[in-house]
Amino acid sequence: MTGRLAALALTVLSVLLLTAPEAAALDKITGSGSTYVGPAMNDWQNGANSRGIPVNYATRGSPTGVNQYGDRTVDFAGTEAEVSSLIAAGGGGQSAQQRGYQYVPDVAGAVAVMYNVKDAGGKQVTYLHLTREVIGRVFTRDITRWSDPAITATNGGTALPDQPITLVGRTAQSGTTALFYDFIAHAAPGPYKAFVKRNEGTGIGPLPDGVRPIQLPYSGPDAEYYKLFGDSEQMATAVGSGNVPFSIGYDEFSYALRYHVPTAWVENEAHQYTQPFAENIAAALTKAELRPDLSQKLDGVYTNPDPKTYPISAYSYLMMPCTTGRDTCRGGYDAAGKTGTITRFLEHVACDGQVNMARIGYSPLPPNLSQEMMNSSARLTGQPPKQLNAGNCANPTFHGGLGAGAGSPPDPFEQLGGVKKLTGNTGGGPPAATSGPSSSAGTATATATPEEDLANGGSKNWRDAAPAAYDHGADGGFGGWAVLVLAVVIVAPLVARGVVRRLRRS
Repeated sequence: MTGRLAALALTVLSVLLLTAPEAAALDKITGSGSTYVGPAMNDWQNGANSRGIPVNYATRGSPTGVNQYGDRTVDFAGTEAEVSSLIAAGGGGQSAQQRGYQYVPDVAGAVAVMYNVKDAGGKQVTYLHLTREVIGRVFTRDITRWSDPAITATNGGTALPDQPITLVGRTAQSGTTALFYDFIAHAAPGPYKAFVKRNEGTGIGPLPDGVRPIQLPYSGPDAEYYKLFGDSEQMATAVGSGNVPFSIGYDEFSYALRYHVPTAWVENEAHQYTQPFAENIAAALTKAELRPDLSQKLDGVYTNPDPKTYPISAYSYLMMPCTTGRDTCRGGYDAAGKTGTITRFLEHVACDGQVNMARIGYSPLPPNLSQEMMNSSARLTGQPPKQLNAGNCANPTFHGGLGAGAGSPPDPFEQLGGVKKLTGNTGGGPPAATSGPSSSAGTATATATPEEDLANGGSKNWRDAAPAAYDHGADGGFGGWAVLVLAVVIVAPLVARGVVRRLRRS
């Protein structure tokens, strides 16, 4: 029976190949740019390729991707850096402006504040809580030592070792750098202005108002306090491995999650401390302001009063051609096969591509922005956009959720009375209790005393669960008959169209 099924399946596929020339007409498209979206893009291109949509993407940083797109060496770019900001900051962008483009939101993400620090007992700290202002002051070198009272105040009242803080960042121009320092400019405006002023001409500025650094100083008064790395993976592995002790850096949360690097709990406008899991990213971005061209203004995100907000959240974008609907449109692709490929890729990203996002450190697009991906196809092709809904789109947000992995782990301090109670303890350390916090995301861990959990290195192994791998199984768990029925349902219309074409030609 199995042999007959296999033979019949091969026959059906042969007919499909012979009668559906449009499937073979798809041309391969290439993209490059953003590391912020890198893990998500890897998931998308693998899923697309398995469906016969030929896409390849390289993570080279947003400015590089935008400029390669402008030079027509790639077909699309991934970016968080806008063309206008790149031009103003001296990062290029002119060629992209000449080619023409549109911004297409593709996923919601966040910048994590990752760190490597040990307590006075030599144990690894995994519970770091920081206010937005303190993060701003640390990354502008207004706070330079781990023992600073402003850090002590939100971490149990017991000072961390009196060690200098080493800052970890990117060597080259980076959209993530620009995104993070936009947050810094709002979180600590005074120290930020002083930082930019004293580092002008050393990789930073001078900068016009509203334009953030896309590159950190490579010389000058602050350069020696940075350890700079070429990409996001190098940053995450350097901090996570302990190669840069007593360090703190910024990186896309997906990389911190992948390499099990501790990330700070960040205080939001509601005075709650959160980490960048999907539910917190989604809550934050309800206050994102999208301009008419869909580029983002994030001031409202930084001060969102929702208690679940993770304030360093933002969207990532594809940059691609368009023929109508934007002042920046200059025309489409020079090959119909590329147009066909990117329109199918966009639909994959908008729907099936969002299913796995929470598991790997992002949050899926809300329905209105998934629909904007279809609208972007229409701006390229000039055809009416497909209307997405719960019946034809697997994006979890169309079904009232965010997908598996969306929930954030419990705050270990909250289970001991909260940051304020711990800080106000006259004993100078965490209050006594019979057991420490359960600190894994949805999985209880072995209990310990609060002193072990907080004063001597923090709770253990709360992020040991690796992100779920993308399932590329041949039949997704269905039986042979189900696969055959599904193949016939998909193939039959294509076969019919092929037969009609042949009859017409004859």
